[in-house]
Order: sequence, then structure tokens, then C-alpha cells
Amino acid sequence: MSGMLLALLPAFLVLAVFYFYPMLSVLVAAFTHPTPGLQNFEWFFSQQVNLDVLGRTLLISFWVMVVCIVFAYPFAYYMTIAKPARRNLLMLMVLIPFLTSTVVRTFAWVILLQDSGPIGAFMQVFGVEQLGIMRTPAAVLIGMAQVLLPFVVLPMYSNMAQIDRRLLTAAESLGASPGRAFLSVYLPLSLPGVAAGALLCFVMALGFYITPAMLGSSRETFLSTLIQGQVQGLGQWGHGAVIGLMLLLVTVLILAIAGIISRRAGGSVASMVGGSKA
Repeated sequence: MSGMLLALLPAFLVLAVFYFYPMLSVLVAAFTHPTPGLQNFEWFFSQQVNLDVLGRTLLISFWVMVVCIVFAYPFAYYMTIAKPARRNLLMLMVLIPFLTSTVVRTFAWVILLQDSGPIGAFMQVFGVEQLGIMRTPAAVLIGMAQVLLPFVVLPMYSNMAQIDRRLLTAAESLGASPGRAFLSVYLPLSLPGVAAGALLCFVMALGFYITPAMLGSSRETFLSTLIQGQVQGLGQWGHGAVIGLMLLLVTVLILAIAGIISRRAGGSVASMVGGSKA
């Protein structure tokens, strides 16, 4: 037992230094900066702009999750039925983005989506004078979806690769059409991977900073951008700490809801993620 505790000590120290201590500092700042009390929480809920930013963060993150699921599902499915050489090429396409910085990829979208960029020049051939995508929710959605798509593809593919395709053959031999066999057999079995990818995507999207800041305008401000403005721009550490706590609270609440839904479906969040990696 003591040997196991000793083995866990390095991980505990890392968590204590890089997670627990910063979280404790944020919690203390929320209640004490600039003076002790609940004035920072009162400020957050009394300012309509803060609630608007919270709602916008949730809404755009939700649509990013939906877009990623729509594009990731057929891509992951095709990877499971492709020949090994093509599957390896597709996997390489998924992994290459991890080798480049999010800032670099987002800046590439800045170049592509501006009116004078390649896409704008192409659209001018069809009479579209101005693309008008930059500094809009659509630009933020495109940039975030591109960054987060691999995080959705991988758990989906890992789950789908374990599904026995002979089940589809058996369903079709019993009279089910290919479409009915897919919807009745394959789709339910692939849902753990979909749930794992969707949850990972949504939680990661909530904390995005670079992409909304570079592709959006003040109307696409995220909670993370609001934190940066309060701390670096105004020096309001208490306000920034409260916003950070609200972001953490929303994330924990989403994970708790996902856990409840999963348990009612006969599993848990851990089993969903584990099932996608089994």
C-alpha cells in the first residue's frame, strides 16, 4: 500500500502545484479582491453583458460540437471500412493538425476568410463582391470546428473500429435493409464514441480564447476573452476570478448532466470514454 502511495506522489505533487494551488488562488481572489465579500459575484450577475457572453459561449460551443459531429461521424465511419493504406492516410490527415499551433491554424483562417483572401477572390468569379465572413459568428464557428474536429474523430473511430460488422450482415440476413441495419444496429453501438467526442469537443470549446479573439469581433466575445480583458486590461483580478469560476462551474455542471444521462442509459461517462477506446 505504501509503495502505491509513493508511486502516486509525483502525480499528486504535479496536480497540487499546477492545478490545486492555482484553483485555490482563483477562489480566494474571487472572494477577497479588492476587498472581502461577494461584490465580485454581484458584479457578474448584475451586468447583462456578462450573462450575454456566457450565453454566447454556450451557444457557439454547442454549434461547434454539432458541426464537428456531423463531419466527424462519416469520416470516422469511412476510416473503419477503408483499406489499410487509405486508412493510414486518413489517420495521418487527422493527426497532422496536432503538429501545428492553434495560433498558426487560426491565422491561416484569417487569411482565407478575409474579403481579399483566396476564398473571396474565388467567390468574386461568381459575382460575390464581398465574402463578409470575417468578424462574424460563422468565422468563429469555422475556425473552432477545424481545430476541434480531430478530437471528435479519434474517439468515434476508436469506438467504431471495435464494432463487429458481422452484426450488420446478420441483421440484413434477417430481412433488414442496409439502412435499417445501420440505424438499428450500428448507430446505437457507435453512440458511446459519439458521446465521448461530443463531450470532449463541447468542454474544450467553452475555454477557447485565440480563435474567437482572432476571427470574431466584440460581438463574439467568449468568457475566456472577458477574463483577459478584466485581468490584463482593467486589472480587476476579482472579476476575472469570478468569470473563471463561472466557466469552471458550467463545465462541471455539463459533466454532471452527461453523467446522469449516461447512468440512466446504463453506463457512465467513464464507460463511454472507455468504450470508445476499448
